[in-house]
Amino acid sequence: MLDLIHLGDEIARNRRLLELSQLELAAKAHVSRATLDALENHRTREIGFSKLVRILAALGLELSLHEAATRRPTLDDLMQEDRDDQNLDRRN
Repeated sequence: MLDLIHLGDEIARNRRLLELSQLELAAKAHVSRATLDALENHRTREIGFSKLVRILAALGLELSLHEAATRRPTLDDLMQEDRDDQNLDRRN
């Protein structure tokens, strides 16, 4: 599940990739720079949906829905995934 911390991190990362300042992105999204700064720096617990959608749209991003995973991976699943990754790295 994606939370505001991860959303803020992704927004900041994409903003930097597009070489936009916070002020430039805020202007494009029609939100305050303070709102964007609070989101990117994990100082907000809530943000309105329309603000979030405008910020994402200004970055060329959008939200999408998908069915939630019904179970979390077990430790064995994660360990097997790690072994598979290590084997793949060795082959490359």
